[in-house]
Amino acid sequence: MKLIYNVSDRPAPHKVIVFALQQLLAILAATIAVPTAIGHGMSQSAALFGAGVGTIVYLLFTKFRSPVFLGSSFAFLGSMAAAFAGAATLALGYLGLIIGAVFAGLVYVVIALLVKKFGSGWVGKLMPAVVIGPTVAIIGLSLAKNAVGDLFRGSVLVNNTPVANEYVALICGLVTLFVTVLCSVYGKRISKTLQMIPFIVGIVAGYLVATIFTVIGNVASIDALKLINFGMFSSMQWYPDFTFVEAFKAFGNLSEVGIGSYIGTIAVAYVPVALVVFAEHIADHKNISSIIEKDLLEDPGLDRTLLGDGVGSMVGAFFGGCPNTTYGESVGCVAISGNASVVTILTTAIMAIVASFFAPFVTFLATIPSCVMGGVCVTLYGFIAVSGLKMIQTVDLGDNRNLFVVSVILIAGVGGMALNFGKVTITSVACALILGIITNVLVNLGKHDDAEAPAVSEETAETEAPAEDNAEADITK
Repeated sequence: MKLIYNVSDRPAPHKVIVFALQQLLAILAATIAVPTAIGHGMSQSAALFGAGVGTIVYLLFTKFRSPVFLGSSFAFLGSMAAAFAGAATLALGYLGLIIGAVFAGLVYVVIALLVKKFGSGWVGKLMPAVVIGPTVAIIGLSLAKNAVGDLFRGSVLVNNTPVANEYVALICGLVTLFVTVLCSVYGKRISKTLQMIPFIVGIVAGYLVATIFTVIGNVASIDALKLINFGMFSSMQWYPDFTFVEAFKAFGNLSEVGIGSYIGTIAVAYVPVALVVFAEHIADHKNISSIIEKDLLEDPGLDRTLLGDGVGSMVGAFFGGCPNTTYGESVGCVAISGNASVVTILTTAIMAIVASFFAPFVTFLATIPSCVMGGVCVTLYGFIAVSGLKMIQTVDLGDNRNLFVVSVILIAGVGGMALNFGKVTITSVACALILGIITNVLVNLGKHDDAEAPAVSEETAETEAPAEDNAEADITK
C-alpha cells in the first residue's frame, strides 16, 4: 500500500496532532468497551491511560521502529471476569487483574527469550504467507458482524436496548461511511491532509447528523430519533480510577483469604489465553509489515515486539486493569491514511494519557453513537481483511496444498469456530490459525521428497537413452 509518511518520517507538528486524534478515534471504541463490559466499577479513563502507557513501553522496546498501538484486549474478557468471580472482595478482584496481567506478560517474555536464543526462522516455516494471509483476513472478517450491528445502534439505551429507530441510526452510519470513503478517495483534490484524515471528517459528519436527529427527538419527544446520550456530561468523572489504587486495598485482608488457590485460578485463566493471543500478535505484525513493506519480525525483531507487547500489557493493566494487545483498528488506520509514522503513534499514546484526565473530552468520545463508529469500522475492518488477502496474491492457489490451507482457515474463521475450556476461550481467529498450521504441515509432509525426486514420464524415459546404451550403440555402429 502506498505510504505518504513512512515509519521514520516526521509530519509537521500541527499535522501530527490531527493524525494522532484520528488514531485515537480509531482505537477508542474498543479500548473503553472492555472495562464497560467487565463492570465492577472499572474506569474507561484508566483503560485509556493504560493503553497510552502500554504503547509507549512497546515503542521503547521496539526502538520506535514499529507503528503499532496497544489497547485493551477482548481476548482476556473471560479471564478478567474470572479474577472478579474468584475474589472474596472487590479489592482482591482488582489485585487479581494485575496478577493475571503479569502472568500473561510473562508468557510473552518467556517466548521472547526463546526467540532471542533460537531465532525467529521457525515462524516463517510454521506460518508462511499461505497461513498468515487468510488469518489476517479473518481478523477483519470476524469483526464484520460487530461493525454491521453497530450501524443500527444509537447510544441512548433503556435496559441496555437502544431507543432510536434502527433506520435512523443506519442513516447516520452510512453518512459516516460515505463521507469517509469520499474524503479518502477525492480529498487530495482539496488538500493532501484532508485525504489523510478521512475518519475524523467522517465521524464529525456522522455526529452532526446524529445531533440533528437527537435535538429534534428531544424537542418533539420522539424517542426513535434520540441517538446521542448527552446526559453523560452530567455525570462526568474528572479523574481515572486507577486499578492499582483499588488493588492496594486488598493487602490488608490477604491473610483472610486463600490467596494461593486464588493465584492458581488466575494463572489458569490468563496463561492459556496469552498463548492464543501470541498467534494474533504474529498475524498483526505480519499485516503491518506488509503495509510498510518491512518485516518487523526481523527488524526490530520478534523478541522485541513480544517484550514490548508483554511488558506493555503488564504496565497497562497496573493502571487500567486490562491487558493490552496490538490493535487491528490502528493497523487499518495506517493503511487507509497512508501514515505509518511512529511519531504519530507516540503522539496518540501521549494524547490518550492526557485525555484520560480531561473528563469533557473522554465523555465526548463516549457519546459518539455506535452507528457512527460502525460506519468507520466498516472501512477499518474491511481494510484488515483486504490486506490479509493481498498477502496470498503470490501464493499458487492452483496447487491443492495451498488451496486446502486457505480454505480451511477461511471457513473455520468466518464460521466462528471457537472453543471453550472452562474459563478459557480459544477465539475463532486462533482456532482458524491453529487449524491452518496443522493442515499446512499435513499437506506438505512429502513436499521436500517430491522436489528432490521429480516424476519422469514414460515418453521422456524412452526418448532419453542412458549414456552407456548410447556408447554401446556407437561401438556397434
